[in-house]
Amino acid sequence: MPSFTIRQFKNYAVKELEGFSVSPELDVQVFLQHAFNFDKTHLLLASDEIIPKKHLLWLKEAVNKRKTGLPVAYITGIKEFYGYEFIVSPDVLIPKPDTEILVDHAVRQIMDKIRRTERILCICDMCTGSGCIAVSVLKTLSEKYKVEDEALPVFTLADISEKALEVARKNTTNVLKTPSLLQKIRFIRSNLFENVTGSFDFIITNPPYIPHSMVVELLKDGRNEPPLALDGDVTLEGELTSKDDGMEVIRNLIEQSTVYLSPGGTVLMETGEYNAGKTSDFARKYGFKTAVYKDLEGQPRVVEMKL
Repeated sequence: MPSFTIRQFKNYAVKELEGFSVSPELDVQVFLQHAFNFDKTHLLLASDEIIPKKHLLWLKEAVNKRKTGLPVAYITGIKEFYGYEFIVSPDVLIPKPDTEILVDHAVRQIMDKIRRTERILCICDMCTGSGCIAVSVLKTLSEKYKVEDEALPVFTLADISEKALEVARKNTTNVLKTPSLLQKIRFIRSNLFENVTGSFDFIITNPPYIPHSMVVELLKDGRNEPPLALDGDVTLEGELTSKDDGMEVIRNLIEQSTVYLSPGGTVLMETGEYNAGKTSDFARKYGFKTAVYKDLEGQPRVVEMKL
């Protein structure tokens, strides 16, 4: 196998990915940083170093995988979200920047309620996937807002997929680390609230909300994200509705939330920009007062529902 310096490999790999990726230079940069565990500055300073064979083998394989459409995060197994590094795999969605808006609103509202009550709050992260939402909220309350351990909320992380819950368990251990924070988390496999008990002050959720026809098109590019975490047209029985509006999971989740929310409780839900308004309208039919918040591109994204 021919040898490469870091600079030579970067030039080679960028050319290889042209036409396969919209951001070939960034992709290669991430691969190199991951392979060497270098930051950008260290990588630049090492540009003329020869790449060891074991690193080169991984890097070439990473480029080949990327050419199939597989996302960079699935190749490295890591994605940064809300300032923390999360493990990801094709069993969970890759955390998106827009979902940080959901975390922002959750942290602010939960913190406000902590200040106004002496009891321990209960929070459910429904359709938790990688666990990035609940873990980011808990970590931020502890680190940024300095909430004492005994005053921190307790979190229930629920998902229909056991494989997703396995990823979430790893992330709670890797990100939260301390036993005092880890004991604030419980996991439950459940089809929405089917196996969940208790009531919650907050339900935070990024459920499947993409119409089935859009999911089919999205997955043609080889991104390999789990259809179950994307398709919002799946019924509680696992069948497809004919509505193709991405709202079936949302409708069931809103209806069930009226049973599992504590008095004065709040649902914070990420939706698609094309169905945020419909979500808000549907929630009002169940007695919720609603507000819709925009994402980083000014599109409606997070729906707040208060009883």
